[in-house]
Amino acid sequence: MNSNRRQFISQLGLATAGLSLASMDSLFAQNKAAKFTFDISLAEFSFASELYGGKMTNMDFPARAKNDYDISILEYVSGFFNNKHTDQTYLNELKKRCDDLGMKNHLIMVDGENLTALDDAARKKAVEAHYPWVEAAKFLGCTSIRVNLGDAMAMLSGKKEEGTPAQLATAAVDGYGKLLEFAGKAGINVIVENHFGVSTDPDWLVGVMKQLPAKNKGLLPDFGNFCAERSKPATMDLKGIMATTCVKEHEKYEGVKKMMPYAKGISAKTHSFDDKGNDKETDFIKMFNIIKASGWSGGIVGVEYEGGLMRDMGGDMSKPTNDEGIRQTKALLERVLEELG
Repeated sequence: MNSNRRQFISQLGLATAGLSLASMDSLFAQNKAAKFTFDISLAEFSFASELYGGKMTNMDFPARAKNDYDISILEYVSGFFNNKHTDQTYLNELKKRCDDLGMKNHLIMVDGENLTALDDAARKKAVEAHYPWVEAAKFLGCTSIRVNLGDAMAMLSGKKEEGTPAQLATAAVDGYGKLLEFAGKAGINVIVENHFGVSTDPDWLVGVMKQLPAKNKGLLPDFGNFCAERSKPATMDLKGIMATTCVKEHEKYEGVKKMMPYAKGISAKTHSFDDKGNDKETDFIKMFNIIKASGWSGGIVGVEYEGGLMRDMGGDMSKPTNDEGIRQTKALLERVLEELG
């Protein structure tokens, strides 16, 4: 073999090795890009008992999240604004506090008027009542507002919703659709949580989504909100409502699976934990394997601990405090990332 041929083969081998290395680098890059991941946010409702009890205000929320839990992404609840969402001075101060702390305002959970009201005038009024929340979310730098599709008060009082599921779907497509149109102009997503009444049915929710072309539509799967019917409360106060039991429930794992193609976030609801730090009601590894298999990755998962409310205002001392529950939920989500990421 002459030297020229030997040199050619040597160069060819190096080139082939280079191609192989380049291919491997590309493969590694693809695998890295496909890694299952998410950011962790904190839902303000985790402090519900302190907020209802006057021990904390909406203005305190950003600092509590950052300083106590090292969480920089926030999910607000409309009720804790105390109707100041149209007060520009109030919004300026809240935004300044967030900016000073380096916080990201992600979502406002809006519990407003009924977007699925069968009466046309009532539904129109409900849609327009949500407009200021879209504007507040835009000003604060949020990506989304979360809304309900269904009669929350009927659900909480143990009554049946007015109308058939088909009638409510028609109303939802109209009311929710009009709100999507308004919010789309502001660049804000309007996402729906499985929360009350007919909206606890994932098939119903998906059916509504399929009828709406808007790009800013979406769902917020909540692990703990698939109860379609509760027992009638003995008293119509918070303690009475918390004492009710679920008498009809949709299967949560299948429900989340069905909702994932439209998911623009996840609400990781918890109430209590076992001695290993696992949630007693939801198998987080099983649930997040379902979420991972859907192809969803890189989004935001909210810590929403409700056990503290049951403890402080419902008298269930078996539940951890707000502080303990938030920390345990965050730790559980971090374990999910470690095992599945």
